[in-house]
Parts: sequence; C-alpha cells; structure tokens
Amino acid sequence: MKNINVAPFVKWAGGKRQLLNHIRLRMPEKYNGYFEPFVGGGAVYFDLLPERATISDLNSSLINSYRKIKEVPEDFFDAITIFDNGIVGGGKEYFYKVREVYNDKLMKAEFDVELAALFVFLNKHCFNGLYRVNGKGLFNVPYNNSVKASCTRESIKAISESLQKVTILEGDFQITCDFAQKGDFVFIDSPYAPLNPTSFESYTKEGFDIESHRRLAKVFKELTNKGCYCMLTNHNTELINELYADFNRDVVNVKRMINSDANNRVGKEVIITNY
Repeated sequence: MKNINVAPFVKWAGGKRQLLNHIRLRMPEKYNGYFEPFVGGGAVYFDLLPERATISDLNSSLINSYRKIKEVPEDFFDAITIFDNGIVGGGKEYFYKVREVYNDKLMKAEFDVELAALFVFLNKHCFNGLYRVNGKGLFNVPYNNSVKASCTRESIKAISESLQKVTILEGDFQITCDFAQKGDFVFIDSPYAPLNPTSFESYTKEGFDIESHRRLAKVFKELTNKGCYCMLTNHNTELINELYADFNRDVVNVKRMINSDANNRVGKEVIITNY
C-alpha cells in the first residue's frame, strides 16, 4: 500500500494533480526506467513512485530542495520549522523579511539546506504557490496570509525515503532525455505554450520560448525513434497541435486554479503519446 505521506512537497503552477486519472489511463502497460525532465512539484512521480527514476528541472532552487530532502531530511525539517515558527507571530512582515533572505542567498548561489527550507517555506506561504522571478532573477510573489506549517516531519521522511534510488539532475530537458533508452517511459510536462501566442512567460528567468518548444518537439521525435514511450501534456493550442501532429492527441478539460478571474479558470489541455 502506498505511503499516504508521499506527496508533492510544493505547490507548482501547471501541476498535474487533477490530470492524474487521465495520465494513468494512458500509461504504457510496461516500461523500464521512468524519466521526467520537467519535474516541478512532482505530482506524477509521487503518484507512480516508479522503481527506477530520473527526474530533473531547470529551476536550481527546486532541485536543491529535492536533493536536500533526499540527503538530509532531518536537517531540512529542523530548518523549515524555524521559519514556520516565525510566521506565526511575525505574519506579513516576517514573510517579506524571509523573502529578502532567500533572494540574498539565491544571488550568492548558496544552495544549502537553509535555502531549500526557505524555498519550500515561501512556496507554502506565497500567493497560489507561484514561483515567479523578476528580470534580476529575484523571487517576488506576495504573502498569502497563511501561518500553517509547511510540512510535517513524517511527510519529509516519507518523501526522502521515496527519493533514495532516484537520480536527480538539474538543467535543460535535453540532458535528461539523452539518458532515456528503448523501453523507458518519458513523461514531459513542459512549460505551457501561451494561450495568447504573443506572450511567452516562464517560471525561470531564462524563459521557454517558441524555439524551445520546437526543440522539445524534435527531442520527442528522437525519443520515439529510439523506442521510448513518451507522453507530453500542454495547453491545447495551435502551436502544440502543429508540433505534435504526427502523434496521438487527446483533449481533456482542466481547471485553471492560478487565474485570478474565476470565469477564466476552465480550459483544455492535450495529452500527447507516441504509442
């Protein structure tokens, strides 16, 4: 029986929790290794808990948190508990003070346990769990008025145990995809193509532009030729349908929880498979 404490430790824009049933239904019956080059909050990984897995992301702070929870879960929990205790009495003023500390460490590239704890703390106490940075790469999402604890010791321990045999990489999706071999399953939850083709945004300062989407589509085809099972999810846009016209495409309804306008919280995503 699956450990109920094994679940995403951060909320992530574009996370696939609400699509898990659709994803399970379209999984290959059998596969060797599991690869996820845009792991984000890890909703799919934590749902499947594959025996052999390689996960990665371009977001250095996110990957640092995965690694520290894997390697030193007790140190991570002790560190985040300090911030959780501080928010109870400090509220808004404390949140913005902590955000400054995080950005200062980020600019100094201090990817340690404290930065990992700061990252998760800010994720749980910022508006909608967004990770957004300005042009200088500084995290700038406002406080959500929550004083709840970011996690439990039990959940961090369970997550750490689940990651012990997982390879955790940082960087471009190409790096992870290059390791996939025939019979492996590659789940690709790439940054969303915009509903408005004139505006491209990303959660990292590097961005993920149209050319990046075209490059990813090329990698998808290369993985297909290699004999990998591939599944990709994204907005159901003209661009995405054009790039993956040669593959199976299923359109499903989703809720857009991030949108501030409740009337715009319904949309469609496309699940693309090569098998």
